[in-house]
Amino acid sequence: MKNEIATPKEKIFQTAAHLFYQHGYRAIGVDTIAAESGVGKMTLYRHYPSKDDLIVAYLREWNDIFWNNFEQLTKDVPTPRGKLLAVFQFMQEYIKTPACYGCPFLNVATEYPELDYPGHQVALEHKQSVRARFCQLARETGAANPEALADQLALLLDGAYMASRMFGAQSPTAHLAEAAQILIDASIK
Repeated sequence: MKNEIATPKEKIFQTAAHLFYQHGYRAIGVDTIAAESGVGKMTLYRHYPSKDDLIVAYLREWNDIFWNNFEQLTKDVPTPRGKLLAVFQFMQEYIKTPACYGCPFLNVATEYPELDYPGHQVALEHKQSVRARFCQLARETGAANPEALADQLALLLDGAYMASRMFGAQSPTAHLAEAAQILIDASIK
């Protein structure tokens, strides 16, 4: 087995990712990231010229992870309805875990509400892509109004993420998949 040693850039990124997700973006400064990663600030700035650049890199990585998970969850599911339900069943389980601190895209939009902030732009792009995929699958299910169903599912998902951040382990998301199923089935009758 190959012994993999993280490069300084990887250490910075991994440390920032953990700290941003658990504690928020504004609460974590570059001094903390440098100290926690064991990498000097000059090295940090050589790889990420600003904290904003690090936030954008983190969000782009989360976007890739989200879509890789989405594809893995749905690749063997034969129907569009089943694909939508698989996503919500997975999210219902994930949101209940201590590893979930909400949605990194909603979190950045909450902390940086300015529409022109680079992290906000990445978050908006991600959310638009999720809604577009929901809309595509809703259209394939034969939903009477695929755009409306996509909006409802996006709101349901975002609400579940926010509930997990708000309530932690006591999150009222135990029926997330059931709520998605009700919305989907009501739209294709």
